[in-house]
Amino acid sequence: MSEARVFLLPDLGEGLTEAELVSWHVSVGDTISVDQPIAEVETAKSTVEVPSPYAGIVAELHAQPGETLDVGKPLISVTPLFSGTAAPEPAADDAAAGAAPAEPAQPVVEPAETELAEPATASAEAEAYREEEKAGSGNVLIGYGTPGGHAAARRTRAPKSSVAVAEPVAAKPTEDDLTLLRTRVPGKLGAVISPLVRRMAREHGVNLGELPGSGEGGLIMRKDVEAAIHPVEPAVEPVETKPAEPAPATSGTDARTGLPIASRTPVRGVRKAVAANMTRSRSEIPEATVWVDVDATALLELREGLQAGGSNVPGLLAFIARFVTAGLKEFPELNTRIETAGDGSQEIVSFDGINLGIAAQTDRGLVVPSVRAAEKLSARELDAEIRRLTDVARQGKATPTELGSGTFTLNNYGVFGVDGSAAIINHPEVAILGVGRIIDKPWVVNGELAVRKVTELTLTFDHRVCDGGTAAGFLRFVADAIETPTTLLADI
Repeated sequence: MSEARVFLLPDLGEGLTEAELVSWHVSVGDTISVDQPIAEVETAKSTVEVPSPYAGIVAELHAQPGETLDVGKPLISVTPLFSGTAAPEPAADDAAAGAAPAEPAQPVVEPAETELAEPATASAEAEAYREEEKAGSGNVLIGYGTPGGHAAARRTRAPKSSVAVAEPVAAKPTEDDLTLLRTRVPGKLGAVISPLVRRMAREHGVNLGELPGSGEGGLIMRKDVEAAIHPVEPAVEPVETKPAEPAPATSGTDARTGLPIASRTPVRGVRKAVAANMTRSRSEIPEATVWVDVDATALLELREGLQAGGSNVPGLLAFIARFVTAGLKEFPELNTRIETAGDGSQEIVSFDGINLGIAAQTDRGLVVPSVRAAEKLSARELDAEIRRLTDVARQGKATPTELGSGTFTLNNYGVFGVDGSAAIINHPEVAILGVGRIIDKPWVVNGELAVRKVTELTLTFDHRVCDGGTAAGFLRFVADAIETPTTLLADI
């Protein structure tokens, strides 16, 4: 039996550099096949199942549930079931005469990364195993896939003049293993896990060619770039006597307050990603907020009339999403992004299309899946896609693409029973629109006091991309559409 092959935790997409192991689907000693799910991991964006690129017997599990692993670290070791049967030695006189093998010479197809000769004879079972091991299914899991049987990844060459005994496969990860995980930047640059790390280095003027990587095989991690951006200065002790440091906390007691500590919860997964994104938004974006009260009575009456007609009626959020996409067409400055170059210069990037993010509260934290090309969808189509995205997000099954491709966010915090909120912009977007609850309020209609269905719209925007006039114009556009909805809903 061959030595175990080590499968390293792959890049699960969007430049994610770590994942928390939620659970194992296999145990040591289990027999597994190519593409069989072996573990469930939680990234900063979703929970995904990781399939195995190898078939064989599970030799070792390299982590315990609850542990956080860096991309490129060992996840599981798998021992192949078969290593092949060696061909018989040729007769001495045949070898001296340079006799050719008994079988006619045929091209031998083998993986591109190895120069080992295939054995001349093997059992049908071993041959089937090797073909499965080499080919894989080609199935893709977000950011990586098992090796597929594509022509670009294989080559054909003639067999050697003499029959060689097949050597066992090396135990340590080969370059083929690493190509499942990352690409190597040409020249002097070390291994870089994703465009996210390269962009961070470019924006802050960090030379990756001079940066040592702390990851597997010199892999440059995000923390390496952050350390280069914010080097730790040596502490300078004052000459005068320092005040006494507070005593360390005793077991179960907080040193500062003296209160018993009820629990400690690590910040990780989605909560860690949300915290980092919100902190960056607050520190980098000069934001401003405008709001307006809106009479939504006509919109509610329109929806009730459609329901009475027995048709499939979209939810209120879908109607508002339709108004938002129309408003962004009129005020495209709010559907942009600011990028900073390595020399500190900035540019505003605009988009030919709208990916509308929908803020969704889940058991794992706040996530924002996005409706792609939302400007092309009717209210009914928006309603169906919003329901689908929020459902997969709450199950933790949304893909990184669904969670990281938004250009503008719509946040319906009214479902929590609140009227308004100065929301934090979902970096790197430049604006977010919040919708409060709809409640009965006194309202003046044609000079008469009446009770109307009123909601509050709140727009938080990046003051670098536009001024208050643009923000107010967009907000007023959406408000007017809610108050007179028939003008924009001919295509529902």
